[in-house]
Amino acid sequence: MPAPPARQDDEPTLNDVVTAFPVATLVVRPNNCIANANVRAETLLNMARSAIIGSDIARTVRMSDVEGRYDVWNSHKPLAAYDVQVHAGRTAAMAVDLMIAPIPDHEGWRVVSIHAKSEAQKLAHRRTGGGTRSAMGAAAILAHEIKNPLSGIRGAAQLLDTGEDDGNSALTQLICNEVDRIAALIDRMQDFTTERPLECRPENIYPLIDRAAEVAMAGFARDVVITKGYDPSLPFAVVNGDALVQIMINLLKNAAEALEHRERQTPKPRIRIVTAFRHGMSVMMPGGKGNASLPIEILVIDNGPGVPEHIQEHLFNPFITGKRTGQGLGLALVDKLVRDMNGFVQFQRDEEAKETIFRILLPMGMG
Repeated sequence: MPAPPARQDDEPTLNDVVTAFPVATLVVRPNNCIANANVRAETLLNMARSAIIGSDIARTVRMSDVEGRYDVWNSHKPLAAYDVQVHAGRTAAMAVDLMIAPIPDHEGWRVVSIHAKSEAQKLAHRRTGGGTRSAMGAAAILAHEIKNPLSGIRGAAQLLDTGEDDGNSALTQLICNEVDRIAALIDRMQDFTTERPLECRPENIYPLIDRAAEVAMAGFARDVVITKGYDPSLPFAVVNGDALVQIMINLLKNAAEALEHRERQTPKPRIRIVTAFRHGMSVMMPGGKGNASLPIEILVIDNGPGVPEHIQEHLFNPFITGKRTGQGLGLALVDKLVRDMNGFVQFQRDEEAKETIFRILLPMGMG
């Protein structure tokens, strides 16, 4: 292991950082022996720190539900494993999120964080569609039942509009406009109830992102500065082009609406679109479906006030919204479309930078 760089007296050590982590955290040597563990790891593993240190990570955190998962510990690449069943230390089997991150400039050394069951369930519920199944069925029935009488109402309003009475004409036009508005809402609901698989292929995502940004700057985000930070070497991603444009428009609209009341504030309202290639980034799919490599990252970042805390855990569920006039369908549709492209979307709030971040991770294609 290379000698650590010189540091200031008040600079925290790796031990300090591990101790402060709010989740169970282990530091693993290149030979898979555990070098350090925090108090939360002692609690989760039901083992004393003295017993954890020096033990083999593959024996201490055992993933026996799927054959070959011990290979996780023989790879030095970053890994995010969601909703995996593990036998950790002396505890019974549990569902967790497992994050493995290499330590820069220290070959073979890794930090392993084990997130408790509630976090695993939250993402697994979304990834398998569990959070939207019942709502999807209800929305499909609602759409079918509402559209039939709506067409009758609109037809009747048109028959009443003889053009002889300006008052009646205005009222019938109002009826037609409101019927059209409700029908458009129903169409949006049907967008995320469809079970048809998306046709995906390798594409250059930049023209698709730019198309969405042009729509935003010409309309709902015309008063907001949108900046782009693109990785010029980014390879193609496996996507459905129309779906990715719709995803980006929804995220940009969400960001623009969060900035509506910031015109006179400092810093000025701003949206950033950032892309990056996350080499070696993979996600372990729920249900023993293996690892998915998702190295293509797209970030939509705004400097708005963020999402109300009480809805953050349910942000991608349908009909959940912090907006007075919102229907709560935009982010639910984003989540469904990203999942349909075998990727996933995450929400993060950076309180230090005062920014809201939506992160999309997508599979790479050849092109």
